[in-house]
Amino acid sequence: MSYRILLVDDEPDILEFVGYNLNKEGYEVHTASNGREAVEKALRIKPHLILLDVMMPEMDGMETCEQIRSHAELSHTLIAFLTARSEDYSQIAGFDAGADDYITKPIKVKILVSRIKAMLKRIENNPVPAGIPGQSLTIDKERYIVIMDGREITMPRKEFNLLTLLYSKPQKVFSREEIFTSVWGNDVVVGDRTIDVHIRKLREKIGENHIVTVKGVGYKYED
Repeated sequence: MSYRILLVDDEPDILEFVGYNLNKEGYEVHTASNGREAVEKALRIKPHLILLDVMMPEMDGMETCEQIRSHAELSHTLIAFLTARSEDYSQIAGFDAGADDYITKPIKVKILVSRIKAMLKRIENNPVPAGIPGQSLTIDKERYIVIMDGREITMPRKEFNLLTLLYSKPQKVFSREEIFTSVWGNDVVVGDRTIDVHIRKLREKIGENHIVTVKGVGYKYED
């Protein structure tokens, strides 16, 4: 399994050095140079682990951690502060903000890698179920594959994200506005028919009966 790690620090040298060594260990490394960028990237790539500095411009590490923890889809993401701030009160604040670990710099690369491996073992020992028991559809978020009645279905990213959203809360009616915001984002301009086209393609792949149109409101998933 290839773990995704988001490395957040405003010092380019740290991003380059730590990122290089984590890449050597086989991790998929993404970087961000400030808190706001970190939240945006975390929502997009869904990292398994975030290594977060405390002192950063625009949004400090504590606030960034709290922002990340406010998103349900990132509730299983591990967060560790990697910072030169070693004061007890700073560490306590970090854990209060929702961090899983607090690592102080400077730290030897081998020790850092060891700490990361120990944290990621929590995911191996406590896997997040990809599907809902008793249902015929399962979503594998690691491989971007949908499994329907034992059959694997590959989908373009937007179709996959749309289905994942609807499937996350069966029977809940998602408005068109909710879907646009969650799947395409507020800054992306799409046509009025975009959702309809994606819904039609999903129905072609998983069957007509699973995605129900609620006229004048939006769509919901039914098993």
